[in-house]
Amino acid sequence: MRIPTEPIGSIPRPEYLLDGMAEPSDEAGLAELVDRALAETIERLAATGSPVLTDGEQGKPSFATYPLQDVEALAPDGAVIPFADGHTRQLPRLTGGPFRYGAFAVSYLNKARRLTDLPVKQPVIAPSALSLLYPADGIDGYPREEFLSDLADEAEKDIRQCLDAGAASVQLDFTEGRLSLKLDPSGGVLRQFVELNNTVLDRFSADERARLGVHTCPGGDQDSVHSLDIDYASLLPSLFGLRAGSFYLQLASEPDPERVLAVVREHSREDQRIFVGVTDPIDPRVETPEQVRDRVLLAARYIPVERLGTCDDCGFSPFADDTSTSRETAFAKIEARVQGTALAAEQLGGQAR
Repeated sequence: MRIPTEPIGSIPRPEYLLDGMAEPSDEAGLAELVDRALAETIERLAATGSPVLTDGEQGKPSFATYPLQDVEALAPDGAVIPFADGHTRQLPRLTGGPFRYGAFAVSYLNKARRLTDLPVKQPVIAPSALSLLYPADGIDGYPREEFLSDLADEAEKDIRQCLDAGAASVQLDFTEGRLSLKLDPSGGVLRQFVELNNTVLDRFSADERARLGVHTCPGGDQDSVHSLDIDYASLLPSLFGLRAGSFYLQLASEPDPERVLAVVREHSREDQRIFVGVTDPIDPRVETPEQVRDRVLLAARYIPVERLGTCDDCGFSPFADDTSTSRETAFAKIEARVQGTALAAEQLGGQAR
């Protein structure tokens, strides 16, 4: 039995790229630096033994805001996301419509695929996250219902372009799912998020949805999180109502992973593959392959091996300016994940891929 293992997305950018991003006026020079960082990232990811690659999000300003490049109808004072250590991230606020993406993820995918023969996975932002751009007091002449319709169209286009361009899989980043329960303990916002995301997922065939996945975590930025204090059991039943083929779950940093696995077993469906997080990007200690192996073996007690996969808890640098984890640490953790998954597969009588 093979146990697939995949990265989530972002890899810390090299220092020369961060310096270039600080001088955005030199667009040609910055593009050269992004291409250099991308080539190095692809090469180093492959060297870890990772059977599936990503572009490391080297050219993205953040995992959430890449579609907003060159979008003019935005103000800086949007929704604020507070983290446990006191720092915040702020989204822009939409000021007019119709809403259109300024950039699509396929542009990152195409560049990465030209550099490798290995399968490339493409993360995209979930439409539910971008729904937070719309202000609570509305926009004159552009009702929320019209915005959500435009957003669903753009999100579908973002995903479909990646599938058509040969992405091995497309991963919707849904980190706002757990956060929504902190903002609205009644679960009303979460239900709206799931409904919106399913509106988009339902536009794809069953075969296409088998190549679509959803990633969830309690946030991971500057060695802090925004919603780890929210009980996973409040999220997972709704999460597995999303009509996607794979789910990438933060688990290594969870205080009681066995309890979470019991909830996963109860609420996930037989047609859903569960990738469990076995490395914690926020923990500066690099996991050993044996630690990863043991985490996989624990998960296999609750999830059938034929439905089991492994991943990192979240991306290592979801915002470009997050330098809390070094590139060396990120690649070392990924290599430990690959090796530890192989050890578990061998012990379980399988063969990791």
